[in-house]
Amino acid sequence: FDPLMIESKTPATVVLMLSSPENEVLAKACDALYKFASKGDENKVTLLGLGALEHLYKLLSHEDPLVRRNAVMVVGIMASNNDVRKLLRELDVTNSLISQLAPEEDVVIHEFATLCLAYMAVEYTTKVKIFEQGGLEPLIRLLGSPDPDVTKNSLECIYLLVQDFQNRAAVRELNVIPPLLGLLESEYPVIQSLALQTLEVISKDRETRILLEEYKGLDCLLNILENNELNDLHVETLAVLGNCLEDVHTLQQIQLTGGIQKLLSFLKVSTVPDIQKNAAKAITNAAYDSEIRKILHWEEVETFLLRLLETNNDDVKVAASQAISAMCENIDSKCVLGLQGIPQLVKLLSSDNEELKEVVVTALTNLTTANLRNASVVAKAEGIAPLIKTLNAQRDGAISNAIAVLTNLALQEPIRASIQSQGIMSALVGPLRSTNSQVQSKAAFAVAAFACDAGARAELRNVGGLGPLVELLHSNYEEVRRNACWAVMVCGSDEVTAFELCRLGALDILEEINLSSKRKNKFSEAALETLLDNNLSQKYSRMGYLSPSNIITNGFYDCGQVKHGGKFLSLEELSKQELTDRRAIIFINAKPQERKCLVDSLTYIFIDSNIFNQAVSYLIYTLTGLKDLYHFFFYVRKGRGKKEEEKPKVIQVAPTILEEIKLENSHWVPPPDYVLMDYINDASKTILPITSTREQVVALAQFVAERMGGPVEKEELHNFCWELDMSEIEFDLKSNIVPIGKIKRGTFYHRALLFKVIADRIGIGCSLVRGKYNRCWNEVKLVEYTPKGLLLPPQEYVVDVMFEPGLLFKQGSAKADQYKRI
Repeated sequence: FDPLMIESKTPATVVLMLSSPENEVLAKACDALYKFASKGDENKVTLLGLGALEHLYKLLSHEDPLVRRNAVMVVGIMASNNDVRKLLRELDVTNSLISQLAPEEDVVIHEFATLCLAYMAVEYTTKVKIFEQGGLEPLIRLLGSPDPDVTKNSLECIYLLVQDFQNRAAVRELNVIPPLLGLLESEYPVIQSLALQTLEVISKDRETRILLEEYKGLDCLLNILENNELNDLHVETLAVLGNCLEDVHTLQQIQLTGGIQKLLSFLKVSTVPDIQKNAAKAITNAAYDSEIRKILHWEEVETFLLRLLETNNDDVKVAASQAISAMCENIDSKCVLGLQGIPQLVKLLSSDNEELKEVVVTALTNLTTANLRNASVVAKAEGIAPLIKTLNAQRDGAISNAIAVLTNLALQEPIRASIQSQGIMSALVGPLRSTNSQVQSKAAFAVAAFACDAGARAELRNVGGLGPLVELLHSNYEEVRRNACWAVMVCGSDEVTAFELCRLGALDILEEINLSSKRKNKFSEAALETLLDNNLSQKYSRMGYLSPSNIITNGFYDCGQVKHGGKFLSLEELSKQELTDRRAIIFINAKPQERKCLVDSLTYIFIDSNIFNQAVSYLIYTLTGLKDLYHFFFYVRKGRGKKEEEKPKVIQVAPTILEEIKLENSHWVPPPDYVLMDYINDASKTILPITSTREQVVALAQFVAERMGGPVEKEELHNFCWELDMSEIEFDLKSNIVPIGKIKRGTFYHRALLFKVIADRIGIGCSLVRGKYNRCWNEVKLVEYTPKGLLLPPQEYVVDVMFEPGLLFKQGSAKADQYKRI
């Protein structure tokens, strides 16, 4: 057949020629396609659509060297396209490419085969295939190729492969260190840079660092830093040295040869931000080892870090702050960095850079942890206000660490008071509502630290901080839940806050937590106990027990046992209920009215002569100032001495006074129990002078029984109609709330409560226990002596205030049990 010369102007025709059996046609077709693909990415996509890649894949193993070379060139240049690489992976082209790396192959084949492998090694599955198909060994061998393109492509492929730890170990076994160190002297900067980047990755492994030292690699790296002509490589060189600093042995060797001094000297004069940043990062990584921290401290690395804080580059400041945080683990470094660095760090808190703000407060946290002097330095540097402001930062890390710093400062009372005066409790409300568990935990911990003062608790209560705090008790994170319980325990140490926490449901949540063996903790148990101890009405209602240390004060009320899960109502809420036939609420209030209100009231009362004498008697009992007493009698005398025609003027004043009283009582105020006041006064006069505690208990039991209807015969207990009397009192008062002084015929739970109330006022320790079926009793501990006068351990007794008032039954005895059951 005579030769036929064909001229084609469409790539589709040339692609068809790839099926030709003639080697010359194949070679020329591949060459034409290479030139076409080199012109742009669109041409590569066009060839992909024409199915050229499948034909080229077959030609990679063609027996003709020229065809094979040209085919590799086309595949190599097309591999820069992502869609092409996808198809190459499907065709499993890596094995064919690796086979082209044999020493006898043409250098052009080496160039484009390594180029294709470098493009494909970006993807993890290809890395695995190159490793499994033995591609590492020929790639490392080609690092010594005389062709710089082959070297560069091979090196880039190795760099991508060693991102995987398995390949890092493999290249180390294949002795990659010597050729990499050799490439540091290459005349091509791109090769030098790639070699350093590869060394940075593989030197993360300690075994590689040891090999670097054996092959004098550290000297090579330090020489690069000393050569100003190679300043474009200094950043990558520092990254490698940074990894080497993480190894104690390697660092000691560098120190012995004066390498650290050389390094620090270089860093002190360098003004390149990337170099400064990488140096600080290297120190951060190295400082996680205690021995390395000591060496760095001996070399005075703190001076370098503090100087970096003065730069104008935020990235450098970030890296320096992180290094300071790491160096703080060394006590000596913490002292140096604290005195000199804290004022600089405080200034950086005003930065608009959120990342910088976060690392700065982290550094301050580490500097002030377990270091009171550094905490004082923060306060002196006026760091409190910017720290509180940081609680509104955008990053959770900044918020949590700012809280931690403030909590560290709060260990010193004067500083804590200063923080409280600047509104810390208001600022903590936001973090308490955070969705980040770390922020929640730190915020709850801070509340526990600052709420030890009544003013701080009041502020938290007023700004609505108790609600989100109670919500944190539901947290599934143990640390958050524990710190929230701790905070509730501290906040619940006063009655007002304890009542508000109970109203918000803290008590129910804590009870639920303590029922779970996994969720409960020491703080949840203590928090529950604290809330109940500062809300005795609810404690008695829920637990049915008040200990001798639970002192009943004004405002206490007994509304009976609340069922599990039932809502405990406040006295004000109970006062708004309609009169019912349910059990009366027994109320304790031996607190007189405010004097101004009392005087105003009595100036109206004197118009009724029938109650005038009683009013004057009570006034004398309650008024503590002679000025008030004089004012009252002067006013009364003046009023009573008026002429008949002037009396209407006095009557005209009365509505005004009543209106004032009405307005003053618009918020429900519990009425005083004058009878209970008399009981306490009488008991103080008659029982307190008794020297024996036992006799005091007996006398008080008899005192209570006399005022509650006297002793009752056991057989006549069913005829002791106290219920009828209680109903009459409730009807007269038009209320379910009955002051205990109104009760003249009381049963067990009335008498036991009155006994406890008076005993608490006159200093007799006793407990109040609720039993079943309206049974209640008091328990006291009394000291006894042997016939020889030796002191015995206290014995617990149950006090009879019902049948034989003053009779004491030893706890656990049959009579004591019988008294509780009757």
